[in-house]
Amino acid sequence: MKHIYWISSLILLFSQCISAGETTRFDTGPIQLAKAYSTEIKVSDYLISEKLDGIRARWTGKMLLSRNGNKINTPAWFTKGWPNVAMDGELWTKRSDFQRIASIVLSDIPDQRWQEIRMMLFDLPNENTPFYLRVAKMKKLIEQTKNPTLVMVPQTTMRSTQQLEAKLKAVTNAGAEGLMLHHRHALYQNGRTNKLLKAKRYEDDEAKVIAHLEGKGKFVGMMGSLLVETREGIQFKIGSGFTQSERGAPPPIGSWITFKHYGVTKRGIPRFASFMYVRPHKE
Repeated sequence: MKHIYWISSLILLFSQCISAGETTRFDTGPIQLAKAYSTEIKVSDYLISEKLDGIRARWTGKMLLSRNGNKINTPAWFTKGWPNVAMDGELWTKRSDFQRIASIVLSDIPDQRWQEIRMMLFDLPNENTPFYLRVAKMKKLIEQTKNPTLVMVPQTTMRSTQQLEAKLKAVTNAGAEGLMLHHRHALYQNGRTNKLLKAKRYEDDEAKVIAHLEGKGKFVGMMGSLLVETREGIQFKIGSGFTQSERGAPPPIGSWITFKHYGVTKRGIPRFASFMYVRPHKE
């Protein structure tokens, strides 16, 4: 009887967790992450693409998952005809549209706004071949799929650091985050690798909101700055980058935000930190 009671208790506890809104996480497999670009590399060894500011997604062959393994609920037509192949990409609409993309993609009930979204394909994590061959296979998969929701991230080549810097300046001025550099002969690796690099005019990071600090002068009665803490435990204030409405209704305490900065001080505090957006809860 004790065993029956114990099993019944476990079933009840499991049911309560589901009813409380616990999210089931799935295994995404390896997730490759980039390191910072250095001018010491040979640029011609890399294939270069724009860095997209969307939601990272993994197609398992059957379902679409976020980077953290949460299921992304899509309309049935969005993934119709997609290949039974693991694909790595970015759910995206246009530059500087992250918050709108997140509100569409991470909604539990998909709606007509998904018509704006495209899966921008940039890698095949289960293909044990050099990147340039994976690029060729991605192009073939997209041709065979014939669903406009699946799009290849354009990959280009450049001859020199000067050419790369000029391109970086141009895309940044046009509202892009920056550029991605992927070594032609690199295999897909789990975690950060120096074979995949990100080149940006500024750095970005995430921090948790610790407190709202009251404003002064024209910001009296509103939030003047946020006290935040990085994953490494560094606390500092962010007082720029906010709209008037965001100062009136600041990011909740306990939420995570993305901010940009230009290097760090000797104490590890980000220089000229500026608010960008609130991270979605699911991410």
